[in-house]
Amino acid sequence: MFASCTTGTINLRDWIKNTKALARLADPKLFSKARVGEHGASVVFIDDELDLGADNLRNLEAEQSGGIGHERMIEWMLRNDLTQQRAADAIGISRRMLNYYLSAEKPIPKTVWLACIGWEGSQTKRGHTGKRSAVMA
Repeated sequence: MFASCTTGTINLRDWIKNTKALARLADPKLFSKARVGEHGASVVFIDDELDLGADNLRNLEAEQSGGIGHERMIEWMLRNDLTQQRAADAIGISRRMLNYYLSAEKPIPKTVWLACIGWEGSQTKRGHTGKRSAVMA
């Protein structure tokens, strides 16, 4: 269960297969040692060595269930060099709502994500491009 009081099923198979740092989780014995970390902020397999952050798991759950994960919006902002205020203004929402989406406290509606894509497309047409990119864990 996530802080938003939602539950979901996550398939970690591809994540484990394609992420070198998680390769050991392919071992069923190690995987079966999973437990909830301190304050529910992670799933721990080996103390201080191997865990999965709850925010990353929430993002994965949103994406696998057909939604828009908060990390996708963070990437959009970084790719377009947007502050929170500029991002909120660009897509016509309040900064408070944007923060709900960025923290995964509320799901990102598809209409909001489509506004992000549309805004980015209009900037590309005008010759404006972002200056930075992020690599999300």
